[in-house]
Amino acid sequence: MNKMFYRDVLDDLRHWSEKEDRKPLIIRGARQVGKTTAVNMFSEEFEQYLNFNLDLPDEQKIFQQDLSITDLISAMFLHKNKRRKKRRTLIFIDEIQNVPKALAQLRYFCESAKDLYVIASGSLLKTISSRKITYPVGRVEFINMYPLTFSEYLSAANAKEALEFYNQIPSTGFAHSELLKHFHRFTLLGGMPEVIKDYIKTDDILSLNSIYNNLLIAYKEDVKKYARNEEMARIIRFAIDSCPYEAGTRIKFQGFGNSNYKSEKMNEALKTLEKAMLIDIIYPTTNTKPPVKPDFRKSPKLQFLDTGLINFSAGLQEYFFTMEDLHSFHKGILAEHIVGQELKANYYRNDQLSFWVREKKQSSAEVDFVVPFKEYIIPIEVKAGKSGTLRSLHQFIDKTNHPYAVRFYSGEISKDQNTTPSGKNYHLLSLPYYLAGKLREYLEWFTAS
Repeated sequence: MNKMFYRDVLDDLRHWSEKEDRKPLIIRGARQVGKTTAVNMFSEEFEQYLNFNLDLPDEQKIFQQDLSITDLISAMFLHKNKRRKKRRTLIFIDEIQNVPKALAQLRYFCESAKDLYVIASGSLLKTISSRKITYPVGRVEFINMYPLTFSEYLSAANAKEALEFYNQIPSTGFAHSELLKHFHRFTLLGGMPEVIKDYIKTDDILSLNSIYNNLLIAYKEDVKKYARNEEMARIIRFAIDSCPYEAGTRIKFQGFGNSNYKSEKMNEALKTLEKAMLIDIIYPTTNTKPPVKPDFRKSPKLQFLDTGLINFSAGLQEYFFTMEDLHSFHKGILAEHIVGQELKANYYRNDQLSFWVREKKQSSAEVDFVVPFKEYIIPIEVKAGKSGTLRSLHQFIDKTNHPYAVRFYSGEISKDQNTTPSGKNYHLLSLPYYLAGKLREYLEWFTAS
C-alpha cells in the first residue's frame, strides 16, 4: 500500500506521541486492515526507526529470553545494527501475539525507557490476553483499527472535490448524487486496503475476487493459532464461512448457520472470532435513557468485519449495478451493515455498537442503532421510507427524555419537525447513508440549531 492511503489513525498516533505521560501503544485490529503500513508511514516522522516482526524466528528470540529491560533494549539495537542515541526513536513490535512474553515486557518500557516511542501491533491480541498470560494493564494504551472508512476511501481514490464536500457541515445538496455514487461503490468494495489498492490501479472489480478469497482463506488459516482444539477449529472455520450470510441479522447460537452445532460451542466459536476482531456480536439495550446497557438475555445482531467481504461471500456484487438505493435489496440488511461499519470505525472506535428493542407480545419494536450523545441516547434508523413509517423509532421517542432522532437514507440532508402517533413532537434529522461517519459532527449541528 502506498502513501496515497492516508489513514486517520496517523492523527491518533501523532496525538499519542505528543503526550507527556505517553505509554507504549498497542494497535489492535483484524489481519490486513493496514496496521503495519500505518506505523511504517508514521515512522517517517522519527529520526530513528526499529521495526521487529515477530513472525520471524530470529526476531522472536530477542523477546523470548529473560533479559532485563536494559539488556533487552541493547539486544534490540544490536540486532538492527544501530546505536542508541539521543534521537527521537520509534520502536515497532509487529505481530506481538506470537511472543506473549514480549507483551508483558511492554510495561518495562513504560517504567524504565520513557524516551523511546514504542508501538506494538497484532491481529489476535484479544485471544492471547484471554489465556491467563500476563498483560500489562495500566502500563499500555490501546487504539483499535478497522478497514478504510468512506472518507479514507475518497482520499485513496483521489476524489478530492467529493471529500471536500463530505467534510463540509452541512454538506451541500448539489454534491449529493456524486457522493452517493462514490458511497455505493465503497459499499460494494468494502474497505480492505489491498482491495482498494488493486481497484484503484485496475478499475476491475472481477480481479478483486482473488483478493477477497485469499483474505478469507488467511482468516481460516489463523484459526489454528487460537482455537483450543481441532474440534473448535472446525467450528470456527464453519462460523467464518457462515458469518457473511448472517451479518446484519439477529442470530441464535443454537444451530447458527443452519448447522447442528450446540449453543455452547457456537457461542465460544463466535466469541473467539469477536476477539480476533473479525465480527462484533451486538446485544440490544432496552434503555431509552443513559447508560446504553446491553441485555445479554436477548438475541444479538452480527456485524462482520467488512461489507466488501460480505458481498463477495454471499454473491451480492452483481446487484450493485442494477439498484438505485442501498435499502432496495437484500432486505435492507446491507445498507444497515455499512452504516454500522461506518459508525464502528468513526463513532465507536473503542466501544460496542448497540441497538434498541422492545419485545412484547402485542407491541414489539426494534431501532437499528442507538448512540450515546451528551445526556441522551439517540435513536437511529436506516430506512428508505417516509418518516411516517418509523413505527419503532416513534415508540423509542415516546419513552425517552429528549426530542431528537436520526434517519439514514438515500435522500438529501433534511431537518423536520414530526409528531409520533401518541402526540409527542420530535426533531428528525435525515442524513444520506454516506454521512454515517460524520454522525457526531451532525449531532452537534442538529442539536445546536
